[in-house]
Amino acid sequence: MTTPLTLVSHTLCPYVQRAAILLDEKNQAFERIYIDLANKPAWFKRVSPLGKVPLLKIADGSYLFESAPILEYLDETIGVPFHPQDPAERARHRAYIEYASQILNAIGTLYNAKDQEAFRSAEANLRSKFEHLETALSPDAPFFSGKDFSLVDCAFAPVFRYFDVFESLTHLTVLDDLKTTKNWRAKLSSRPSVQRAVKDTYAEDLKHFLHKRDSWMSELLRAHETATAAAE
Repeated sequence: MTTPLTLVSHTLCPYVQRAAILLDEKNQAFERIYIDLANKPAWFKRVSPLGKVPLLKIADGSYLFESAPILEYLDETIGVPFHPQDPAERARHRAYIEYASQILNAIGTLYNAKDQEAFRSAEANLRSKFEHLETALSPDAPFFSGKDFSLVDCAFAPVFRYFDVFESLTHLTVLDDLKTTKNWRAKLSSRPSVQRAVKDTYAEDLKHFLHKRDSWMSELLRAHETATAAAE
């Protein structure tokens, strides 16, 4: 049986994960197609104006691109909206979805840093972003702004997934003493939709990706693997 929605994905893409999480939360069946962004198929080049994932193929056969508009479309067309009804609060949520994207950019700077000095500078930049986030969170609620799961939660769950791997390689100060943020991270990580948004091989796939970066984190990964092998 075919489904009306197809999510074109890449194994590691955090922006794809946003859409997969929301579709799961809304109990919406969908087909998922994985592509190799290093060897893009011709059909993908034709339908992806920016050459990126996610793409969402909808019932009329057309494709939507860019994760934020895709989230908005899914939220508006499937079930009960996850966006707040109040216009000002809805605008705030949209702003923090963009904030999640800026944090993802900063994470890219972290794992691409060529030496320890650049790595620590990128870590400090990330720390400052999360210090602000700590002040924006609802302190006693499980999710971004209260008891209800929102699109902002969809956007941040893939952010925290990176740290699950990074923290296995080195101590990061990014979230130290940020109690509300760490509680939020734990709540999102335990969410079934978040766990199902990636393949079981995600951690190993990310490590394979890091190996090829020729970066300080690549060195940390190699050192970790050498130490692990020696301990065995």
